[in-house]
Amino acid sequence: MTASADFVAPVPGQKALRLLLRGLLRVLFRGLIRPPMPVAAQRLILRALTAVTLVPRGVLRSRETLAGVLCEWHRPPGQNERVLLYLHGGAFMIGAPNTHRGICASLAKRGGFAVCALDYRLAPEHPFPAARDDVLAAYRALLERGYHAAQIAFAGDSAGGNLCLVACLQAQQQGLPAPAALLCLSPVADLSGASRHDPPAGDPLLHPRWLEQAVELYRPAHLSERDPSLSPLYADLAGLPPLLLQVGEDELLRNDSLRLAERVRATGGDVRLERYPQLWHVFQAHVGLLQAADQAIGRVVDFLRVRGW
Repeated sequence: MTASADFVAPVPGQKALRLLLRGLLRVLFRGLIRPPMPVAAQRLILRALTAVTLVPRGVLRSRETLAGVLCEWHRPPGQNERVLLYLHGGAFMIGAPNTHRGICASLAKRGGFAVCALDYRLAPEHPFPAARDDVLAAYRALLERGYHAAQIAFAGDSAGGNLCLVACLQAQQQGLPAPAALLCLSPVADLSGASRHDPPAGDPLLHPRWLEQAVELYRPAHLSERDPSLSPLYADLAGLPPLLLQVGEDELLRNDSLRLAERVRATGGDVRLERYPQLWHVFQAHVGLLQAADQAIGRVVDFLRVRGW
């Protein structure tokens, strides 16, 4: 599948490091975080894999609650009056704020704004719409704290990117003002898996059966996989706030971003699609280690600054 991109990154350097990371991910993530591994064990494995995440110095971290939902704040020195509500990935089943500290702290330090990483409820204990409702509750709480919608942006990777989109659409349906921007790193836009990409180099992170397990545990039986409340690709996308999509070429979910960009463009929306060759699903998690990840995080901040952040 092809889709015009607003930015195509150059072929990344650090070939030896990329090959090493690919091999480690293929064995330790794709090889373990998938059925028949129990979800509880998958969560433990991810915590172990992210325990040594590189986090920039000088960012104050604290735990709080928003509308009863736990969250982890990252506050840089001299922060401005804006907040990025970050929604972690993990196929709606695994992950937490502490597994995504590298991305969140890096965004906070480079952007000069606070980042609030939400510890939303996970499937299978809490299937849809629990996670989406937690995001909406947190957004309402930020508005009640005195933040204007123009001071709040949503960001997320993978399943978290899905939640950025569906929560924003639901907020608009409920008459809430839209956040200033949506920043989606390899978002899940179509739970049906109708147009998965088969990269020649292979996807070192995502196993197809894991994606199927996620849908089985997250989707209520009465909803179709293509229901717009689950799969934003099939929603009415007119009126979305400015949207940034970053996606690697070597990932199963590449076409979700490509198709989503086309859908938003068809409505006349403000969308920027960035494609990264020879990189995998949420490669931004290697910020501080992989130069391409550093550059991508910098471009997220640039996207916000150009739009008045």
